[in-house]
Amino acid sequence: MALFNRKPTATTTATETPAVDPALAALTGTYTVDPAHSSIGFTVRHAMVTNVRGSFGEHEGTLVLDGTDPANSSASIDVKIASVDTGIADRDGHLVSGDFFDAEKFPLMTFRSTRAEQLGGEAYRITGDLTIKDVTRPLSIDLEFNGSATDVYGNERVGFEGSAEILRSDWGLTWNAALETGGVMVSDKVKLTFDISAIKAAAPQA
Repeated sequence: MALFNRKPTATTTATETPAVDPALAALTGTYTVDPAHSSIGFTVRHAMVTNVRGSFGEHEGTLVLDGTDPANSSASIDVKIASVDTGIADRDGHLVSGDFFDAEKFPLMTFRSTRAEQLGGEAYRITGDLTIKDVTRPLSIDLEFNGSATDVYGNERVGFEGSAEILRSDWGLTWNAALETGGVMVSDKVKLTFDISAIKAAAPQA
């Protein structure tokens, strides 16, 4: 299902407007990210030889989907930095300190979309502004639309999963330590991962 962009079919002439897919149009609405069934994580190389994985346990977000004109769709996410979890308390404490995120001064990491496009099939790209600490820079996230369904409680859901790569130094996260054998303790490149389930808000009563 082409969620973010639709192309004319072979039978559509240049002067015709493509028909709206009813299933796509039915997705139109505002969705709240369900943190209990969503995850926002990261992977970073440690000591040049292995990967450290972590996630942020507290986050909230909103998706606004327009099934009749998908280019008008948008997304916003707020992530609580202090909720970082790599499985080691000392490392988590270092990450929220002034050496890295400085969570006391900058408690949130935010993303606000500015553009959405279809790459082909169910693959999409969302572009927007990622803010970490006091730095805002553009970020593109490649996503896979996993579909929509009504759960056992009657909630209408949509699902996405995706990833992006950033250089943490672009956002002022520059702490590091040199290794005796050469190289550094923490790589600059970080892979971000997103697994999102969002619930459609009930339509307002007339």
